[in-house]
Amino acid sequence: MSETNKNKKIFKALGCNTRLNILKLLADNEMHITGIANELGISVPVTAKHIRILENAELVERQKFGNSHILKVNTENIYTILDKFAPTKDIEVERGTNLLDILKKVSSVEVKKIGDREAVVSTEGEQGFFVYEVNGKMSDKTVHECTFEDDAIVEWKKLEPITRLRLDINIKDHEDNS
Repeated sequence: MSETNKNKKIFKALGCNTRLNILKLLADNEMHITGIANELGISVPVTAKHIRILENAELVERQKFGNSHILKVNTENIYTILDKFAPTKDIEVERGTNLLDILKKVSSVEVKKIGDREAVVSTEGEQGFFVYEVNGKMSDKTVHECTFEDDAIVEWKKLEPITRLRLDINIKDHEDNS
């Protein structure tokens, strides 16, 4: 499928409040179609129609266990969609320039020493933790160590504080057996 067709399917899927509500439900838990229908107060056939559109756009995945179908959000594709809205800046630098110097040319950055490494803690006044990819691959180098000898594409990413798992930890009181 071409990227244009995929984008059309994605935006069609996201253009409906019912489908957005389904994605919101599935973001919290994996669910059966019946459970989604009950939560939204709509029929199972209508829910199934909306699920097919979300699956066609690759925003929802279905796992089959016998006759049971469990649905979950395909978060990777949702992140890919959001990445399309990142601005692109072209910059020309000398061979051997490090990433921090490049970042300073295109945006305002604040660097702090964390442990034995320096890290960018703010970009354009927005604080947070940042990572980057060079030509689609995560780097384990600091922004000082990462230098460029050839043309490259860098994706500068803020790690968003999205809860992936919430743990409610309860400590049991143990009776003293002495």
